Amino acid sequence: MERRVVITGLGVISTFGTGNDILWENARDGISGIRRTQAFDVEDYSVQIAGECINFKPEEFMDAKEIKRTDRFIHFAIAASKLCVEDSGIDLDKCDRDRFGVILGSGIGGLGVLCRDAVKLDNAGPKRVSPFYIPASIPNMSSGIVAIHHGLKGPNFVVVTACASSTHALGESFNHIRLGNADAMLTGGSEAGVVPSGYAGFANMGALSKRNDAPEKASRPFDKERDGFIVGEGGVTIMLEEWEHAKKRDAKIYGEVIGYGLSADAYHITAPSPGGEGAIRCINMALKDAGISIDDIDYINAHGTSTQLNDKAETEAIKAVFGDRAYKIPISSTKSVVGHLLGASGAIELAASLMGMQHGMIHQTANYEFPDPDCDLDYVAGESREHKIKYMMKNSFGFGGQNACLVIKAP
Repeated sequence: MERRVVITGLGVISTFGTGNDILWENARDGISGIRRTQAFDVEDYSVQIAGECINFKPEEFMDAKEIKRTDRFIHFAIAASKLCVEDSGIDLDKCDRDRFGVILGSGIGGLGVLCRDAVKLDNAGPKRVSPFYIPASIPNMSSGIVAIHHGLKGPNFVVVTACASSTHALGESFNHIRLGNADAMLTGGSEAGVVPSGYAGFANMGALSKRNDAPEKASRPFDKERDGFIVGEGGVTIMLEEWEHAKKRDAKIYGEVIGYGLSADAYHITAPSPGGEGAIRCINMALKDAGISIDDIDYINAHGTSTQLNDKAETEAIKAVFGDRAYKIPISSTKSVVGHLLGASGAIELAASLMGMQHGMIHQTANYEFPDPDCDLDYVAGESREHKIKYMMKNSFGFGGQNACLVIKAP
C-alpha cells in the first residue's frame, strides 16, 4: 500500500524579500517585483529588467568563506532550506536522518560562477581559475550542500529539466516517500540566472519581454499583448513528510500531494508541441495518479510564462483535458508578479498556491488587461478571488519539451 505524503513546511526567498507571507501578500495584491536590473550594467542589452532578490543577505544564513566558494543559486538553496526547516517545526535530532533526503531543481546551476571564471581564464590564464570553480557551479551541489548543512543522508540529487525542474523534484520526492524510500524530503529549487550571458542568450532567442520602460507591466501571462517572460531569481524549499511521520509530531499541514504526471513533447528544443499535446498527456497522467476526475479540480496554477506560444499551448491543453469545464476553473500565473524563476519556478508557484489554499483565496494574474481569443479561460484577472480550494493542479513545462504536473489536496 502506498504511503500518504503531506506538505509541512515552506521556505521562500523571492524578489519581495525573505519569508512566506511577503510572497503571498504581494501575489494576492498583484504587486510586481520586476524592476530595472541592478546586478550588472544593462545599458547595452535589449532587455534591462528582472525579478531580482535585491535585499537578500546570504551572510544571514552562512559564513563568509562558504559564500565566496559557492554560487548564488546555492546561497538561495541553503537559505530557503533553513527557513523551511524552521517553518515546519521539525526537530531534526529526533528524525532518522538516513531516511531524510534532499531533491532540488535548478535549470542552469551556477551560471554566475561559470561566466566569472571563464572571463578569468580568457583574461589571466588557467592559474587564475578558482579551485572551487567546479563545486561552486555544478547543479547537484545545491542538494549536496543543503544535505551537509542539515546532516540529511537519504535520497539526494538535483533535477535539471529547465523550467520544470523543481516540479519534477517535488514529484520525485513524493515518489520516494510514498514508495517507502524516505520518511521526509526537503525539495523545491533555486536559480540565479540574472547574469550577463544568460540575459544575452534568452534575449537573442526572443524569449524575453522588452518592456524596459514599464517593468512592473512586463510579465503579462495570457494577455494579448504579452511579449516574453522576465528572468527571476530566488529559492524555495518545501518539506514533504509521510503522513504518520508528520502526525506523530503534530505538524501543521499545508496540503497533501496525491498525483504526479510527467511527459516529453519530443517535438522542439524550445517550442511546445502543437495543441499542447505533451502537456495533455502529463495532466491526464497526474489526474489518473491522483485517482480523481476532471470535475474535482477547482484551481490550476499555470505555467503561464507570458510568451505567445506557451500560454496558447497551455490553454489548449487545459481545454482538451477538461472540456467545457475548463471555462469554470480559475487559473492564475504567479510569474505575473515574480517573473520566471526558471528551474525554481514550479516551487515558488506551488508555495504561493498553498498559502492561497490556507487563506481560501486564489491570487490574481497581474497585468491581464487585453483578452486574447487564443487564451479565453478564467485567468483571475483584475483582483484576487475568495475561493475554497479542495484540489489544485500545478503545471510546469520546460525547454526540451519536458513536462511536469502535480495534484495537491487540501489538508
